[in-house]
Amino acid sequence: MAQHKLPAGYDRPRAAARRPARPAFLPWVVGGVALVLVVVLGFVFLQSGPASTAGSDEPVAVLDISALPLADTYGVVQGAPVDTAVDVATDGLVVHPERRTPVHDAPEGTPIARVEPTQFGDVWFPVVAEQGAWVQILLPSKPSGSTGWVRADDMVRATTPYRVEVHLGSLTMQLLREERVVDEWTIGIGAPGTPTPVGRTFLLGAFTDPAQSFSPVILPLGAHSPTLDTFGGGPGTVAIHTWPTADGFGTAASNGCIRVPQDALDELVEVPLGTLVMIDQE
Repeated sequence: MAQHKLPAGYDRPRAAARRPARPAFLPWVVGGVALVLVVVLGFVFLQSGPASTAGSDEPVAVLDISALPLADTYGVVQGAPVDTAVDVATDGLVVHPERRTPVHDAPEGTPIARVEPTQFGDVWFPVVAEQGAWVQILLPSKPSGSTGWVRADDMVRATTPYRVEVHLGSLTMQLLREERVVDEWTIGIGAPGTPTPVGRTFLLGAFTDPAQSFSPVILPLGAHSPTLDTFGGGPGTVAIHTWPTADGFGTAASNGCIRVPQDALDELVEVPLGTLVMIDQE
């Protein structure tokens, strides 16, 4: 699943990058976007009443997808179902919209938002449930833990063998591949006044920030600070990044971001976007 590329300017210490460079983005995550024009390829037609027949004067409602709120890290989606299975791992299924796509509050339900193909490059969403021709995905918008339903036929499917587990109580992070722990690190987490949020989220993207020196690459998650509405000019997005001094690890002192050692970042930049990140209090 070749959907993850290293950001421009990131020099992996151990080996040269094996994938094309990802364009740089402006900073706005906690502890630290590119505007994408998307061509509307078509309209989704929703019938508000019984199916029309030839010669019928029955009106057909046309959904203007562009009028729906964008479910990106800046977006706020009202009426989105809240993720309730926060401690349940998925099977690694992730999906990518090929075009602007409506998000519904239930299968065959009300459109509440839209997703688009790119955000920090191609965006992939973890699937947390399936029902008939529909899949339920985690959204990167506010409030944290928002989900939505999209038609499976509107999405490209792939599978990631990885999962990231963050244990706030023990200040550790584990990287799993096919349910086996492949590495573990001591990390830094949010301070009591600006805690790292718990629940299921995912690797949303990767970007470089030439305006700072604390991390050569930043990995924003599909989660937001529970206490900071904004940070650094952005929407309070929580991210994974390194820290220049050793006292950044094994402590709860960040603004909500997860601080990891350099070798952890080196491994995480190789993990496919959309990979599930589970944050708990253990």
